[in-house]
Amino acid sequence: MAEFVYPPVVLAAKTMFRVLDNRLRVTGIENIPATGGAVIACNHVSYLDFLFCGLGAQPAKRLVRFMAKQEIFHNRIAGPLMRGMHHIPVDRAAGKASYDEAVARLRAGEIVGVFPEATISRSFTVKEIKSGAVRMAAEAGVPVVPMALWGTQRLWTKGRPRTLTKRHVPILIRAGEPLRPTPTDDTETLTKDLRTRMSTLLDQVQADYPETPSGEEDRWWLPARLGGTAPTPEEAAELDARPPRDDRA
Repeated sequence: MAEFVYPPVVLAAKTMFRVLDNRLRVTGIENIPATGGAVIACNHVSYLDFLFCGLGAQPAKRLVRFMAKQEIFHNRIAGPLMRGMHHIPVDRAAGKASYDEAVARLRAGEIVGVFPEATISRSFTVKEIKSGAVRMAAEAGVPVVPMALWGTQRLWTKGRPRTLTKRHVPILIRAGEPLRPTPTDDTETLTKDLRTRMSTLLDQVQADYPETPSGEEDRWWLPARLGGTAPTPEEAAELDARPPRDDRA
C-alpha cells in the first residue's frame, strides 16, 4: 500500500525528539524481523507509547500498524493521520472485525502493534494482559515480539499534566526474543509467558535508566517497588475500577 503519510510523521517525530534532546536508546533490534509479519506486544505507561513503540521498529526499517480504539479515528486531527498510516480501528463492542483485519495484515507480511494491557498501567508495572496478541500470531503463523518502553510516562501519562515539550528526557526501548505460537499451543500458558517476558524487559530498562528522580516530588514516575510514589498494582487496580473520566489534561 502507498505510504504518503507514515514516513513524514516518523520524520516529524524524530525531529521533535531530537530538538527536545529526548535521548532515545533502542536495543534488541535483532529480534524484530526484517521481513514478514510479526506482532509487537508492548507495555503501556503513556499516551505517547504508540509513537515510541513505532520508533522502536525503525532501525529494522519496519512500519508498525497499531490497533487503536475507534474513537481516535473519529478525531478531526488524529483521525486522518491514523487512517493515512493504515492503523487498525478497534470497536470494543464488536472486536472480531478488527481482529480479522489484524490477522490479514500479519499474513500479508506487516507488523501489527498491540498494547495487551489494554489501558495505561498507573503502577508502571505490567498488568494482566489479554490473549489477543498470542491468538492472532498463532492464527497468522507469525512471531510475537515483546517490547518494553521506559521514560515515556514522564512526558504524558494518566493522571499527570502533559509535558510534551520537556527536554532531556531519556527514553529506553527494548525488544525481546520472539515467541512463536502455533494453533495447537495453550493460549493461556503462552499469554502468561508473554507477560513474564514483557515484565522482564521492563525490569531491565528500568534498571538501565540513566536518571533518578530529582527530589521527593519527582518520585511519582517510579514504581513503588523501586521506591517511587506511583500506586502499587493493587492500588492501581482500584483506581482503574472507578468510573472513567478524562484525566489527560
